[in-house]
Amino acid sequence: MARTVKLAGILGSGLLLIAATQKPPLHGRHWVAITGKPLAATAGAITFQKGGNAVDAACAMLAATTTMWDTLSWGGETQALVYNPKTGKVVGVNALGVAPTGATPDFFKKKDLVAPPEFGPLAAVTPGTPGGLMVMLAEWGRLSLADVLTPAIQMADGYAIEAQLTSTIERTKARLKEWPYSKAVFLPHLGQKREAPEPGEVFKQPDLAATLRKLVEAEKQALARGKSRREAIQAAYDRFYKGDIGEELVRGMREQGGLITREDLARWQVHLEEPVSTRYKGIDVYKLNVWTQGPAMLQALNILEDVDLKGMGYNSGRYVHTVYQAMSLAFADRDFYYGDIYFPPEEPVKGLLSKEYAKKRRAQIDGERNDPDVRPGDPYPFQGGENPYREVLAAWHTTGAPKAKAEPSQRAADPDNPGGTTSIEAADEEGWVVSVTPSGAWVPAVVAGRTGIGMSQRMQSFVLTPEENPFNVIEPGKHPRVTLTPTLALRDGKPYLSFAVQGGDTQDQNLLQFFLNVVEFGMTVQEATEAANFNSYQFRNSFGVHDAQPGRLTLNASMPAWVRADLQRRGYKLDYQERTSGPINAIFFDAKHGTFWGGSSNHGEDYGIAW
Repeated sequence: MARTVKLAGILGSGLLLIAATQKPPLHGRHWVAITGKPLAATAGAITFQKGGNAVDAACAMLAATTTMWDTLSWGGETQALVYNPKTGKVVGVNALGVAPTGATPDFFKKKDLVAPPEFGPLAAVTPGTPGGLMVMLAEWGRLSLADVLTPAIQMADGYAIEAQLTSTIERTKARLKEWPYSKAVFLPHLGQKREAPEPGEVFKQPDLAATLRKLVEAEKQALARGKSRREAIQAAYDRFYKGDIGEELVRGMREQGGLITREDLARWQVHLEEPVSTRYKGIDVYKLNVWTQGPAMLQALNILEDVDLKGMGYNSGRYVHTVYQAMSLAFADRDFYYGDIYFPPEEPVKGLLSKEYAKKRRAQIDGERNDPDVRPGDPYPFQGGENPYREVLAAWHTTGAPKAKAEPSQRAADPDNPGGTTSIEAADEEGWVVSVTPSGAWVPAVVAGRTGIGMSQRMQSFVLTPEENPFNVIEPGKHPRVTLTPTLALRDGKPYLSFAVQGGDTQDQNLLQFFLNVVEFGMTVQEATEAANFNSYQFRNSFGVHDAQPGRLTLNASMPAWVRADLQRRGYKLDYQERTSGPINAIFFDAKHGTFWGGSSNHGEDYGIAW
């Protein structure tokens, strides 16, 4: 039921009228835990009640969501930002898998592919989520791995499965039957009219439960040998990546045609990084580096900072057009310059995030019409360098990706599922804040042998030629450029907002609008998570065949007729959805009262718990 509440000055702008929202905001004094499913948020709450901090709770929620396939699994990837109150610093966690041995452009071209496949064994990069979880826990948590994995193990032993997942399994069962271990996990009623589990049925994953117990066993044995907490968690890490778990994972994948080797697993590592940031009207906004699309939001903020967005009016035709054009400029740069920071060539990050570069890009916006061929700029002069790819840049066009008949995406075909992955937000009274956007191994996923672990499909985000993106060409050992993008914002050096969203290429579009809703239009965190966003497709799709749809604009169905007409006049091709908010999960830090506000949009099943 919608609610209307009056609140005095929470955002520092006088008396505000809080608009009706479909979900109430969460309020907490001690902690907040939010993620993609209420049941997984409960795992976070259980962990807080055990005495864990926000890092422990985030790890428990990560383990729970992967066990629930929401909409990822243990073989996927984890990207996180952590605010450490002891140092006052934000740290980035890169637990993204890499292309395996043999994954080269020629390998896929010989299969007559213009990009790595969207599904199947050849879509898999090395698993990152187990390593990311264990490294975060060892670095900043206080509980044991056994404590943190307990809810997930209980769920793997059997939990009451929700309707959304059962619908996805039933819809994709033909593909799941192609992989024997996936068929065994997901289709308990094989041969019946409905082969997927029913909503509310107890869904059991004995192989996964055994794998998780092996991790706990490795930790326990190390502690019994007198090892420290950190060393014991490392023992579990090694068992996954270098021991019997990894051995069975590789065997199962190669049996089904995958490329991952034991050496690929053993060499892979988690990177703890310094994130990138920009300052927008006194607020420092942090993102992971250009191996994600996150800096595109920072670029868009730089472009928009000197524009009177508030004066245009929230979601007016002029406002939508201006923000769309800023996003188009930032995403064009993403499509050309973003890639793995650990592989040459070095990305021009300093130039891309330069305020002067943003000023030049802002001047390229046509205030009246959409430009269907917004192209990348040249950031090199803004960092004192010369562009090594001038000729490639000169020939690059938004619609210039290789043409091929794209396989219909099974992720977008489910009207009950907004698509994408999940997000995790956690904060506690000690000051720890965690924002996570894990992903990979969504249904339909290949399960790797008897591990119970679904494998990532992230290989599809690579390109095969430098003409598409010289920084993101597939190569063994390389991270693909991903859409996954947690966010932290600080004001006066203290946490102000923590937010993330699912949705592939739309993630930083929704997060940009959420941030502007709070900062420019004074919305509360719950209002901003539910607000009517719009989405562009004027960039090269990061999934499947990397095509673009210039001028396509998805609006919320509530958008009034005069705004629709204004946008059509500006050259946009419009479509409409009832809910366009993400779904976004977020925490606002109420400095006045020393409490938390939690927000979780009405777009999906995301929600949280606060205390």
